[in-house]
Amino acid sequence: MSIRIIITGGTFDKKYDEIEGELTFKETQLPKILRQVRVTIPITFETNQLIDSLHMTAEDRQSILSACQVALETQIIITHGTDTMVDTARLLGQAELEKTIVLTGAMVPYSVFGSDALFNLGTGVSAVQLLPFGVYISINGRIFTWDNVQKDRLRGLFETLE
Repeated sequence: MSIRIIITGGTFDKKYDEIEGELTFKETQLPKILRQVRVTIPITFETNQLIDSLHMTAEDRQSILSACQVALETQIIITHGTDTMVDTARLLGQAELEKTIVLTGAMVPYSVFGSDALFNLGTGVSAVQLLPFGVYISINGRIFTWDNVQKDRLRGLFETLE
């Protein structure tokens, strides 16, 4: 059994650029994170893109869907920006792939003290192994199905639609 992690960027992978004075993308933090937390499950990394999800286009989402479709693994984690994570989850859910796909992200970058990235990734790694085929969002200790979730931007959290 192997898990594929498809990396798309988002706050999870942002780092502070001291020269520019802003959060930017240089490279993914995922291999470093998984070494740090001592994950022993075989994991394959695939960098699909490194962008802020607010800049994600329909073509970018299609690229994520295509990566899921061709992946040999049936357990897939996608690191994704939280702003449009629900949109990508919807596209993947409607595709009805026979795979367990868990999207996760962070409100605070891994590189910043107090980040929720480690916890969210850990929850995602557990969730993808336990959940049946389908598409889920796993964030801040909660797991949502793709068709019953929204982000409350004012409170900065995910909640069910009901």
